[in-house]
Amino acid sequence: MTLLRHFSECLLNNLLFHTPFTGKFDKQVANTLIQTALTVPGPPPVVHSLRSSPSRPSNPHGSADALAQYQQWLPWKKRLTRSLDESAFDLCFQLHSAAPEQPDRWQMEFLAIEKQGGSQRTSLDDYWRLSAPKKTDFQKKFGKDFETLLLINLGHAARIYPKIWQGLAGDRPSGLELTLEEAFGFLQESAWVLEDAGFKVMLPAWYTPAGRRRAKIKLKGSSPGKKASSAGSGYFGLGELIDYQYELAIDDEIVSAAEWEQLVKAATPLVQFRGEWVELDRDKMQQMLEFWQKQEKGGQTMSLLEIMQRTAQDEFEIDSRGVLAEMMAKLQDKSQLEPITNLPNLQGTLREYQKRGVAWISYLEQLGLNGCLADDMGLGKSITVIARLVQERNGIGKPKKGQNSGTIRPTLLVAPTSVVGNWQREIVKFAPQLQSIIHHGGNRPDNLADFKKACMDQDVVITSYSLIHRDQKLFDGVNWHRLVIDEAQNIKNPQAAQTKAILKVDASHRLALTGTPVENRLLDLWSIFNFLNPGYLGKESQFRKGYETPIQRHNDLERATTLKKLVEPLILRRVKTDPNIIQDLPDKVEQKLFTNLTKEQGALYEAVVKGVEQELQSAAGIQRKGLMLSTLMRLKQICNHPAQFLQDGSHFSADRSHKLSRLSEMVAEAIEAGESILIFSQFTEICEEVERYLRQTLYFNTYYIHGGTPRPKREKMIQEFQDPESAPSIFILSLKAGGVGITLTKANHVFHFDRWWNPAVEDQASDRAFRIGQTKNVFVHKFVSIGTLEERIDQMIEDKKRLAGSIVGSDESWLTELDNDAFKQLISLNRNSIMEVE
Repeated sequence: MTLLRHFSECLLNNLLFHTPFTGKFDKQVANTLIQTALTVPGPPPVVHSLRSSPSRPSNPHGSADALAQYQQWLPWKKRLTRSLDESAFDLCFQLHSAAPEQPDRWQMEFLAIEKQGGSQRTSLDDYWRLSAPKKTDFQKKFGKDFETLLLINLGHAARIYPKIWQGLAGDRPSGLELTLEEAFGFLQESAWVLEDAGFKVMLPAWYTPAGRRRAKIKLKGSSPGKKASSAGSGYFGLGELIDYQYELAIDDEIVSAAEWEQLVKAATPLVQFRGEWVELDRDKMQQMLEFWQKQEKGGQTMSLLEIMQRTAQDEFEIDSRGVLAEMMAKLQDKSQLEPITNLPNLQGTLREYQKRGVAWISYLEQLGLNGCLADDMGLGKSITVIARLVQERNGIGKPKKGQNSGTIRPTLLVAPTSVVGNWQREIVKFAPQLQSIIHHGGNRPDNLADFKKACMDQDVVITSYSLIHRDQKLFDGVNWHRLVIDEAQNIKNPQAAQTKAILKVDASHRLALTGTPVENRLLDLWSIFNFLNPGYLGKESQFRKGYETPIQRHNDLERATTLKKLVEPLILRRVKTDPNIIQDLPDKVEQKLFTNLTKEQGALYEAVVKGVEQELQSAAGIQRKGLMLSTLMRLKQICNHPAQFLQDGSHFSADRSHKLSRLSEMVAEAIEAGESILIFSQFTEICEEVERYLRQTLYFNTYYIHGGTPRPKREKMIQEFQDPESAPSIFILSLKAGGVGITLTKANHVFHFDRWWNPAVEDQASDRAFRIGQTKNVFVHKFVSIGTLEERIDQMIEDKKRLAGSIVGSDESWLTELDNDAFKQLISLNRNSIMEVE
């Protein structure tokens, strides 16, 4: 045995490091090589130290040290497998399970498998038994040097898995015998190392992923039992408690407690179970047994969230029949939820996916669960939430005064300051019967009694993230029916004061809205879920250790799969590229974005209005029209950004303009989704500033066309923007220069930063993206400043759309036909619309 071992190792050394392989067996060379036996270096330690149970690792070199070792191993492996590549057969190691009565007699069989197609498979035991003529026929197929190459390849394999030396003890190697412990070690580690080195490995069917058996606790729910006090309380919610029982099982076979204990006490993870070998995690089985024993003694029950946690980690399995199975099926497959019917009190038409979204929110709330609506930007998260409020109030009507102190309480909606006003406008537009107030500004209630009184008769109270922290005592003093947070990525930092304040708000239901549930890292997702269902994803440190680090740093697919199973039932995510969503959308979706003025904008606006009111008294004719047009332009500049109006070179920042703040947020979300954007303004100075801000402050790829852009440069920018291989980009265009004549169909978002107040002109600009060649739905976003001339002119256009051709001209000149009082009313400022960016 020793001589044979030394010979194979020395021959291997010669082949790899000294002489080219000639295909000839030279005894003299062999005798010489014996003198340098065992000089071939073995594989670096990483080959044997990297373990993966029960399958090969997704990333075997996760740490820096392991990576360095792995890189050292690669050239060794390349030299090692050279003769493997030159042979006409693959060497295969097949492990056969031991018989139940002889647990320490596992057989490893050596086989030769034809490389081309693998149709011929011969055990070496059969080969050695062949007569000389039949061996010659065999070698014609596998090569005349078959036996020499076989010995070399076995030497290769033995350097990786030393147990193979036992099979080389005789002159006709065909296999070896392993103990139970040795077989388990081979399954756990050596099998995949051999396979990775180029050998074939065949394992028992029960050890493959498809054949592997799982220990689990089966949870069987029966018919509804006694009533719970309220929805969301008790075991499952839905106002009911469910009768249920636990059963210990391996796959679908129920196991008694005594038999389970015997398996737990086994000396090795490989055990005999009812005539078959299985691999079991004894520590996990012990935990399952202890849990089952507690339930049998009348111990703690599990909530639906706890069941979801355990089933995601394959510890539990729901019986396929009964109420519980139906609940879990609807959570895991949202298509099983029936979309709601049309709501007569909703002033708008819901699309099919929005109806299903309302049904999903409603179903979660019935179960006492909280979810995250994570639809793409432009798919209508706000109208879905409003429809849920209408559905909830449908048939109830406006609650009587003081009724909110009883069973009906208001919903608290928290949003970025830039969209607070937009939310109230959307509620008024789609559900005017719902009562809403904005808690913001210097006139807001500052004591709990006044705050409660202001909230008493409201369906929705809208506030900003900063005020949640600043007015925390007020919000904590009300028991809210529902807490909705818009742009939920604003609580991605668990340590932020506003995040901590939001977590303290008491509400029966919670709902998060965001198009980007994971902005930068997985901890963003944890923070949102910590708001929705505290403890569901564990503590922050547990989540980092169990999910964030393994997934982000080591690409752990198993951990990623478990996390997906955990969060998927509680996230509703629809994207614009989904064929079902595309069919449900019109080709062009238009949306008004209502924003407030900052204090600075409000002061400038009031000053201009005050001066114009005096000048109008004495102005007449052309002078009057000129004054009115210049006033409209100045007020529009103020609504855009103070720096544009002042022309003083002051800082063009988002904290001075809600328009710019909201534009930045939406552009970032679209770019994150891989979508390109067009931004229009009638002012070249605002185009220049927006382009510079997006490029220099937010670091986006931008293009800018204005009236003075030379034609070659213009065409080059369009070509680069339209290139399907280029990264998502932003094209800023002045309305006159880019409003007609060019095709920019790579973009599917169009923003009108300021309004031309002529629907036809705006449509022409939007059609740079919405035209032949566009393969996606186009989303058009139009900014409107609340409480200003922008809002009033927008309403005038909406009211008179049927007569727009005769009333609305090609520019703002039609507004100069208004009398002085009407014009003053048009440009007046509603001070309640002023709201500082925070």
